[in-house]
Amino acid sequence: MGLRGAVPSCGHFFPCRVSHGIAGTLLGEMALCAKKRPPEEERRARANDREYNEKFQYASNCIKTSKYNILTFLPVNLFEQFQEVANTYFLFLLILQLIPQVSSLSWFTTIVPLVLVLAITAVKDATDDYFRHKSDNQVNNRQSQVLIDGSLQQEQWMNVRVGDIIKLENNQFVAADLLLLSSSEPHGLCYIETAELDGETNMKVRQAIPVTSELGDISRLAKFDGEVVCEPPNNKLDKFSGALYWKESKFPLSNQNMLLRGCVLRNTEWCFGLVVFAGPDTKLMQNSGRTKFKRTSIDRLMNTLVLWIFGFLVCMGVILAIGNAIWEHEVGTRFQVYLPWDEAVDSAFFSGFLSFWSYIIILNTVVPISLYVSVEVIRLGHSYFINWDRKMFCVKKQTPAEARTTTLNEELGQVEYVFSDKTGTLTQNVMVFHKCSVRGRSYGDVFDVLGHKAELGERPQPVDFSFNPLADKKFLFWDPTLLEAVKMGDPHTHEFFRLLSLCHTVMSEEKNEGELYYKAQSPDEGALVTAARNFGFVFRSRTPKTITVHEMGTAVTYQLLAILDFNNIRKRMSVIVRNPEGRIRLYCKGADTILLDRLHPSTQELLNTTTDHLNEYAGEGLRTLVLAYKDLDEEYYEEWAQRRLQASLAQDSREDRLASVYEEVESDMMLLGATAIEDRLQQGVPETIALLTLANIKIWVLTGDKQETAVNIGYSCKMLTDDVTEVFVVTGHTVLEVREELRKAREKMMDSPHTVGNGFTCQEKRPSSKLTSVLEAVAGEYALVINGHSLAHALEADMELEFLETACACKAVICCRVTPLQKAQVVELVKKHKKAVTLAIGDGANDVSMIKTAHIGVGISGQEGIQAVLASDYSFSQFKFLQRLLLVHGRWSYLRMCKFLCYFFYKNFAFTMVHFWFGFFCGFSAQTVYDQYFITLYNIVYTSLPVLAMGVFDQDVPEQRSMEYPKLYEPGQLNLLFNKREFFICIAQGIYASVLVFFLPYGVFAEAARDDGAQLADYQSFAVTVATSLVIVVSVQIGLDTGYWTAINHFFIWGSLAVYFAILFAMHSDGLFRMFPNQFRFVGNAQSSLAQPTVWLTIALTTVVCILPVVAFRFLKLSLKPDLSDTVRYSQLVRKKRAQHRCTRRPGRTSSRRSGYAFAHQEGFGELIMSGKNMRLSSLGLAGFATRSGSGWIESLRRKRSDSPGSPPDKPLKG
Repeated sequence: MGLRGAVPSCGHFFPCRVSHGIAGTLLGEMALCAKKRPPEEERRARANDREYNEKFQYASNCIKTSKYNILTFLPVNLFEQFQEVANTYFLFLLILQLIPQVSSLSWFTTIVPLVLVLAITAVKDATDDYFRHKSDNQVNNRQSQVLIDGSLQQEQWMNVRVGDIIKLENNQFVAADLLLLSSSEPHGLCYIETAELDGETNMKVRQAIPVTSELGDISRLAKFDGEVVCEPPNNKLDKFSGALYWKESKFPLSNQNMLLRGCVLRNTEWCFGLVVFAGPDTKLMQNSGRTKFKRTSIDRLMNTLVLWIFGFLVCMGVILAIGNAIWEHEVGTRFQVYLPWDEAVDSAFFSGFLSFWSYIIILNTVVPISLYVSVEVIRLGHSYFINWDRKMFCVKKQTPAEARTTTLNEELGQVEYVFSDKTGTLTQNVMVFHKCSVRGRSYGDVFDVLGHKAELGERPQPVDFSFNPLADKKFLFWDPTLLEAVKMGDPHTHEFFRLLSLCHTVMSEEKNEGELYYKAQSPDEGALVTAARNFGFVFRSRTPKTITVHEMGTAVTYQLLAILDFNNIRKRMSVIVRNPEGRIRLYCKGADTILLDRLHPSTQELLNTTTDHLNEYAGEGLRTLVLAYKDLDEEYYEEWAQRRLQASLAQDSREDRLASVYEEVESDMMLLGATAIEDRLQQGVPETIALLTLANIKIWVLTGDKQETAVNIGYSCKMLTDDVTEVFVVTGHTVLEVREELRKAREKMMDSPHTVGNGFTCQEKRPSSKLTSVLEAVAGEYALVINGHSLAHALEADMELEFLETACACKAVICCRVTPLQKAQVVELVKKHKKAVTLAIGDGANDVSMIKTAHIGVGISGQEGIQAVLASDYSFSQFKFLQRLLLVHGRWSYLRMCKFLCYFFYKNFAFTMVHFWFGFFCGFSAQTVYDQYFITLYNIVYTSLPVLAMGVFDQDVPEQRSMEYPKLYEPGQLNLLFNKREFFICIAQGIYASVLVFFLPYGVFAEAARDDGAQLADYQSFAVTVATSLVIVVSVQIGLDTGYWTAINHFFIWGSLAVYFAILFAMHSDGLFRMFPNQFRFVGNAQSSLAQPTVWLTIALTTVVCILPVVAFRFLKLSLKPDLSDTVRYSQLVRKKRAQHRCTRRPGRTSSRRSGYAFAHQEGFGELIMSGKNMRLSSLGLAGFATRSGSGWIESLRRKRSDSPGSPPDKPLKG
């Protein structure tokens, strides 16, 4: 039991997956071979000098994620399991049962279930650790080319050390944090992909410092003895400061010179690097959170309840022990001749002391160990349902959903916050040239003959680019008028695509004649250059000084005079080129917020039209850029180029001087048009977000992408809509700036009218003690966007609550440019202060930290490898499956587990408390009512399978209704189905049943006689009657509790009753008596007792009196105060009856107008989600059929919960 609930670390691998991503396999909870070292103040690493570097005891790449070996497994695993309170408790009971003076039960009643639980858990832990060992060996034994003694040698990863020089080849993972020394590319350049670090799949450029870029051959590298002195290990992915000391000179180093672990070398034949950080010291590892021991809220509640029950057990033991001492003192002393005390007992007090321990053993079944076995079995069943769900199977990737842990299923039904990555999770990370505006005309939409915009399914064939032999066959565009304009020679359209073919940093590679491959630093640039290529302006090649473009089949070479590069402050890039005629022109593309202010006044009319197009594109969630140009005369350019050269050579404020020079030339430009690129969402993302929002689940996007990109996707997936009153953007660079921006945001929310869904004024008075509760009155009207550098300040201890209050009051929260560690910190902040269940979902190594931190981690097997999957609790291939995971599997798992626990505690209190009442009639002698075989088999055989069937298969409503009415999800968020109140109700019902099960037969037997006139009241007949009554009562009760009947439920419930009677008659048979005369003494007692009508009448009376109040209460509840699931079930039943009635009256018809209306209602709800309108009225889907208010009780409880985020109250269901 010790490790149930632990998340599988990244050692929980499958061989076919490990080979894909090396870095991801290192992201688990790691114990590296190196011993613990004191914190570093600086890192010193000398090339090719292992002896020098080993003095510092730097960590190596030896990885150990496994926990056990053959010798330590048994002791360590048992030690961990007995750290679980329940296991220690049952071990203590077992020891007590071995003491003859105390035990009145055989030891096997406890040891059999205890050994079973320990064995099951040990097998599970051993299996997990086997996979960890396997993955450790695979990673540690990977080969790397290391320069040793003047030659390249194949070395295992675990033997790589700081200071080694490593050779990397194209498409290889970077094994450690390396200082780039040289590469196959000119000037020491190399290209890397950083998807596992920041989620971005675009390539980035790194460059060796000039002094080492010529070290391309082995002999020169072998003589290299430079020493790197740099910062100690840290988690800052975008910063590095250090220096290289070589040949008595000092050379500064920056992040541009580093290749970080987890990157992939792309489009570079080879490169050499010096290991600076290895193993846990790398920045990737510094950003990876520890694997945390995850437990559900029900687990934590059960631990608390077990302690309470144990306290209750001790109280009952004390009461009965006191009773025993008094009885022995007052009565027992008179019967010493007939009932002598044991030799060790010398007083009534000591007899009471022994009686206390005896009753602790007898009454321990209030918490039987079978509870924990049953919980594990139910969770395992739920996990298999997720794995087997064909509706969560991705046909395209042939990837099923996978429950990688079996311990968190019911918590899937309680999620309140979802933290999602963007790239690869919400989007496909595929950029598509979708629309454009050229000189005031918009292209990209297709219209039918009536002038109406055609939808995608109604569109004709895509544009035919067969005229262009160099066109990309994968490129699709639907508006033929743009191609017609190009073919007609429209000068503005030609200039538009000429700009796209020149203003970029794309590299072109032509492996075969006419087969072009573009290497773009960003998917956006690749999409724009590809669009220009298909429309006849084909970027063919470049040199440092020229760009060659095939314009409508004619090769044209432009002289490249300058590149004014893009950065996050400028938000634009420009090129200055000279065409073959000698004319100099500047081409610029950039953000509309920047570029529109730098246009020539004469373009005002065109600017207004283009702005309308930009607003239209932005409303569709497209990523826009504005294009402009400017002609430069030769004299001005020469003067400007001289000033640019001086600024680039400046020793101080170099960046500012260059920016000023760039600003000067990028002014008074002529507007050319705008582009609109679609970052395609994954299928079903807007609908999924809308549905989860209706279920009162808050979705936060945490991404490493820039702000503009993140906001665009927010609009695309309908997290942000036009109904949002204001989007607060927090971009402060200092603590004071961030605090001020958050304060202003809260003030604006407080000053606005407190409205809820659809504009209804909120009149409810909210407590002023917590600002959050006040702010939540306006939730749903605002959105918050915060940058990573601002988030770093917002997460500081003195400001985190202000940030949390502001964020939780907003409908949508987007955190951009965040590091992997910041993602985890945001999740931890919500976990800590909101006391809500959190779920993190992502697809890359940069998401691993937040996946581990959240209560539930979900990995998407996407384009960024499977690192997130390996660290996750659940995995699937598309974001849209999240709605089914939560609203169907999660809700059902929570419902089933709660019903299981309620019934389990009920049946065990009904069973155990009979002993308590019997104690008052047996001189408190610790005598049991039932025989020991019934006590042993009650929880293992007689009542185990029915409750397991209910816990595994039960449903309140079908899966279609769970998706159709997301408000059904809210009871799990409010923890309504199993809490302390529900627990005490179950206990009270169990105690009530135990009173009737004991006292009704006792009262009847006191006066009853057999058919032959003999006295009926013998001990064994009474025991058989009480046991039979109990088994029948709990069987009828589970029949009432079962909401979804299957053949398995019927078989288990009625089969268990049959098994009970079969075993009962067998134990009182002649055959067993002859074989075991000392064990089965009461021959024929069951047959004799159950042959008496009085006994059966007693059993029937007991059953009716026990069950009748439950039936009456549930009938009244359904009639007077039904909950939402009751209403949905009732409507389902009415529909079914009406359909059957119609089929009876009109056997020839298979459908009717009325049933068509029901389908129309469902379709309408789907269209509402698909329409993209703001769906704030959570009960909208119910208004068509409900006759009573079924969700008011949820809302009233939600308003009382001050520690959880609020949601706008919904309209009550109308009749």
